[in-house]
Amino acid sequence: MKRFPWILTLAVLPCLVLLIGLGVWQVQRLHWKEGLIAQADAAARAAPGPIDEILAASDPEFRKALIVCPGLPTAPFVELQTIHEEKVGVRLISVCRAPGEARPFLIDRGFLPDTVSARPRVIESTLPLSLLVELRRTPRAGGGMTPAPATISGVNHFYARDSVAMAKALGAPDASAFTLFALSSSNPELGAIQASAPPAAFANNHFGYALTWFGLAVALMGFYVAMLRRRLAPTPVKDSH
Repeated sequence: MKRFPWILTLAVLPCLVLLIGLGVWQVQRLHWKEGLIAQADAAARAAPGPIDEILAASDPEFRKALIVCPGLPTAPFVELQTIHEEKVGVRLISVCRAPGEARPFLIDRGFLPDTVSARPRVIESTLPLSLLVELRRTPRAGGGMTPAPATISGVNHFYARDSVAMAKALGAPDASAFTLFALSSSNPELGAIQASAPPAAFANNHFGYALTWFGLAVALMGFYVAMLRRRLAPTPVKDSH
């Protein structure tokens, strides 16, 4: 009588538990990501309000707000190299010091394609400007392969949205944890500036990952069953005649 393959079983069992556990974890991540996307969509559809009221909400990210940014049309700016609607260009980033707010904000004034060389003039001004903006949490800096910032024609040029470095370059190291994206133009005289918030980037590949882990678990079980049947199959009796 053949022995039961305990060694094979003990080797396969923890691997099977691990694969199933990873699949279940990805399903949980899928539900979490779907909830996050739904929350962001609901926030984006909510009616705008004054910036102080929006910031007082439990989660102001993706909410639209009304804010006053004195002197923004002629404020200093840095340029962020990016792509918008398949066009290469830059986004102009400035500081908004809203009245009544303890901390300044970085504000993305909009996108300019590389085919446009004109830029807003930079002079000191305190003229108030009301804008409709969308709040986003300050993104992480670029990866290790991102080129370092450079000075081009006297303007700081960035290749990743490193908000901390941008705030320091603009003299606002204490900037808020939220970046504002202008939805109305700060410079109507420069019609090429496209005020907009980039689409929310939510990678949601968890369903595919879950299928992969569960598929590997099924494959492992198939291998184990095949080996078990082969191991326990009766040995053919040789005919002595």
